[in-house]
Amino acid sequence: MHAVNVSGLKNNPSEALRNARDDLVVVMNRDQPDAVMIGLQSGKLLSEPGARAALATALFRDGGLSLARSARMAQMPLASFITHVSRLGIAVVSHDAQEVARDMETLDQWLAAS
Repeated sequence: MHAVNVSGLKNNPSEALRNARDDLVVVMNRDQPDAVMIGLQSGKLLSEPGARAALATALFRDGGLSLARSARMAQMPLASFITHVSRLGIAVVSHDAQEVARDMETLDQWLAAS
């Protein structure tokens, strides 16, 4: 197990990431443990069935990754990932009422011009 303090993590994050590939890295904030870094590749966690899809889904749901990047992370075609998150009740596109109204107005204008 390795330890790194917050300032060390800020100054040299690549060293902490390299260490996390081999073992757990505890991030210390002053004299208190604050977080744990785990290398996903070294622990074979991502090779577990459904692990990539679950991680990608959570990151997309929480806004951490775009739809396309989440699909790549899940190793799924974009259309399959869209179906996957839709079945889970996660909105693929989120617009407020004003954006929807503007989109509908644009669509009406486009249809009228056709």
